[in-house]
Amino acid sequence: MPQPAPHTTATIAAELDRARLLTHELLAPLDDQALTAQVSPLQSPLVWDYAHIAYLEELWLLRRVGGSDPLDGRFDDLYDAFAHARSERGGLPILRPDRARAYAAEVRGHVHDLLERVELDEGDRLLRDGFVFGMIAQHELQHRETMLQTLGLGSEPYEVAPAVAVPASGGVVRVDGGTFRMGADGEPWAYDNELRSHEIRLEGFAIDRFPATTGALAAFVADRGYETRSLWTEAGWTWLQEEGAGAPLGWVRDQGGWARCRFGRLEPLDPDAAAEHLSHHEADAYARWAGGRLPTEAEWERAAPLLDGVGATWEWTSSTFGPYPGFEAFPYREYSEVFFGDDYRVLRGSSWATDSLVARPTFRNWDYPQRRQIFAGVRVAHDV
Repeated sequence: MPQPAPHTTATIAAELDRARLLTHELLAPLDDQALTAQVSPLQSPLVWDYAHIAYLEELWLLRRVGGSDPLDGRFDDLYDAFAHARSERGGLPILRPDRARAYAAEVRGHVHDLLERVELDEGDRLLRDGFVFGMIAQHELQHRETMLQTLGLGSEPYEVAPAVAVPASGGVVRVDGGTFRMGADGEPWAYDNELRSHEIRLEGFAIDRFPATTGALAAFVADRGYETRSLWTEAGWTWLQEEGAGAPLGWVRDQGGWARCRFGRLEPLDPDAAAEHLSHHEADAYARWAGGRLPTEAEWERAAPLLDGVGATWEWTSSTFGPYPGFEAFPYREYSEVFFGDDYRVLRGSSWATDSLVARPTFRNWDYPQRRQIFAGVRVAHDV
């Protein structure tokens, strides 16, 4: 594959400013009440995410690269993602929207000054090809998707693009067994958990060309899929009983059928839309009902160049989140390493809310298997 062109300070500045523009466009329609509200214990107030974006930019670019003193020492606690659970953040003395905007603008102004004098030193891993700047741009774009999840859980209408349509049946892609190289090579802004490409040997398998549609999930619901114990793992069945779910998140009964509450608006269920807001448990049960299984993340990455509909929703895999052989945490353990283990399941691909800077075939997303606020669906794999 051709290698990407090296980043320059000009292209870095453009990516940072593009990310900020998208953040501001997302938040522009919202008043202070909407920005400060904690709509769910699963999500932070939007203004916390916004100030956290600026804080991480200050921490890594101004303080680590530029050697500057903290702009406000209180932020090391308030905006540390590990210091306070999301459910607590609405009660913290966080910046009000006007102060958060001023803080973000101040940080960005200093970052532009830094870019005028910094050298992208090939001998420094943080600066090589602008990695640390790319990390900050991607961080902001990832939080933009998180903020869209928050808006999706709210009751106030918010204008977003229509759900992505995919064919109800596109057949399957057959993938021969053999070895392939998994992981990122030559991508200067890849995260640590993607690196250390390595050979994987797989048995032959098949995988649906497209992710499952809302119509397919409606058939699963109608066939009592949420009530059929044999379709669920023990953990999934326990979750289902505790959750009391009988349909995907946001679905509501409407005149004998189903409608969906999407970003504060009740709309007819679109059978052609890619199914989303599924937990790993629901995705796994649906795959079993459809006569298949969830793919492993290695199978997903191997098949990715052959698939259609990638980018409609994140796609659950059967894999737990762990390190590749030779993994090295960089530049900090808290991005990946602290999440390794059996508690998290890997998602692959991207969603309609994911920016192209993040949506590369090797990107690894992860979450708890019970989470449904994320824009996640399912693509079914099959043994051959």
